[in-house]
Amino acid sequence: MSELYYTAPSDAIFDEIKAAAIKVWHQYDESPGGYAQEKIKRIEDIGNVSDNAMYIVAMFDMNNQGALAALLSEEARRAVCDRMVAGGQPNFFNPFL
Repeated sequence: MSELYYTAPSDAIFDEIKAAAIKVWHQYDESPGGYAQEKIKRIEDIGNVSDNAMYIVAMFDMNNQGALAALLSEEARRAVCDRMVAGGQPNFFNPFL
């Protein structure tokens, strides 16, 4: 596994990933204490260090990673894609390509 996976992206890209992930989670159960709310709470306070951007991405199954990818700019998608490849993810399972 390459060090890139554990390298934080720029703050702008991290903030974009974070905002898009929260948007995807808002599509689910909004009840207080619900599953989606727990995920959002985890994301809201996370900082841009090490592999936290990839931690956010890994919260989603492949279909929802596709939904996340659709909300990201080309630059942010490429940052996630490159880190997934560096982490050993086969292209077939990489919706950020």
